[in-house]
Amino acid sequence: MDSKQKLRKDRSRPALDAGALPQLLGYRLRLAQQAVFRDFAASVQGLSPGRVGLLITIDANPGITQSRLAEAANRDRSTMVGVLDLLEARGLIERRRGADRRTNGLWLTRAGRTLLARALRAIARHEQRIAARLSAAERRQLLALLGKIGA
Repeated sequence: MDSKQKLRKDRSRPALDAGALPQLLGYRLRLAQQAVFRDFAASVQGLSPGRVGLLITIDANPGITQSRLAEAANRDRSTMVGVLDLLEARGLIERRRGADRRTNGLWLTRAGRTLLARALRAIARHEQRIAARLSAAERRQLLALLGKIGA
């Protein structure tokens, strides 16, 4: 989309000139994120991308502490407690007292592992859809480039 292209939401109204927006990396990333999140929500019922990320991290690191998980997810520890409370209430994770009695380790429950396995299958189909217009090389290159931004 070049600067002369138009922004159009409602087909019954005249399109707006996009101005400099199409040349802004942040704008393009946000549009891509919105499209990806819409498809994710339609594909993975009942779990947000963030909660799936937490379940994946806990699954890969059984016994991870709440503090370490908050750090890995780049979330405030107090915010993390509420999210973990919800996941625990749904029976997806369990907290176990840590060795020093001041920490809790986190583990997926059987229900959590089952839900995560189902979610990962849906995510695989979702990933295929969102990357369908990219070659394998373009997909690898995009992941590498985005890794530089998020690092």
